[in-house]
Amino acid sequence: MSDDKPPSTKPQQKGWIDRINQLLTGEIQDKEDLLEILQEAKNKRLLDSEALQMIHGVLQFSEAKVRDVMIPRAQMTVVAKDAELKEIFPVVIETAHSRFPVIEEDRSEVVGILLAKDLLPYILKREPRKVEEIMRPTVIVPESKRLNVLLKEFRTNKNHMAIVVDEYGTTAGLVTIEDVLEQIVGEIEDEHDPEEEKFVIQRKENEFSIKALMPIEDFNEYFSVNLEDNEFDTIGGWVIHQLEHLPKKGEKLEYEHFRFEVLRADNRRVHLLKLKIKSKEQVN
Repeated sequence: MSDDKPPSTKPQQKGWIDRINQLLTGEIQDKEDLLEILQEAKNKRLLDSEALQMIHGVLQFSEAKVRDVMIPRAQMTVVAKDAELKEIFPVVIETAHSRFPVIEEDRSEVVGILLAKDLLPYILKREPRKVEEIMRPTVIVPESKRLNVLLKEFRTNKNHMAIVVDEYGTTAGLVTIEDVLEQIVGEIEDEHDPEEEKFVIQRKENEFSIKALMPIEDFNEYFSVNLEDNEFDTIGGWVIHQLEHLPKKGEKLEYEHFRFEVLRADNRRVHLLKLKIKSKEQVN
């Protein structure tokens, strides 16, 4: 009767079990071995795609540094320390940020952090105050600091934002705990942010913010153009193809009368783009 039994699946599973044993006994030679095992686990439906992507993020996270995820100095939304509180209310409302770097004379010299919630008592009382009177101390980190170290410091000290400085002590940008966590879990969307509810937000007459996941065909229809969409599903994929590498924040791409700028990206994909449409005079 044993001859009538269906073929055992154990020989097919042995390779997987051996790989797990290799993982547990520390015989993996390098990261590629580990990723191969994890990919095999996904193929066998022991891991789903999101879990695998998160593990990838953790592995890359341990090697990434602050400079890889920071918001560049030129893109920081700042307030002046000698500004009256009533003067900065429009900026706070428009950006809906919870924290703002406070500067002395220019962006290279950050002297404090303003928390939006600290404005509430003065809004209600209408008391005249300057930013420097209610700003909080600045947390400074070097751009070479590893993200895993920074995350531990954020959690220990209960900070959510740090100012990044270069080797000369000049402000290079800022980094938030959200920027750090997104390297592991991917983009964290704010359900209260209306900008995340559609692909295109018009900022000025010829300037737009565009989610990189916007389908190419939708982009072509919206802007009445005909970008090639045979190989790419999204405008983010098209931009990556044109640049021939995965871009970082601040990188720009000129294409005909379009000028793209990467506003948000991580080490896996582009998230948000700025598009400026140039006039015929600017193109020529």
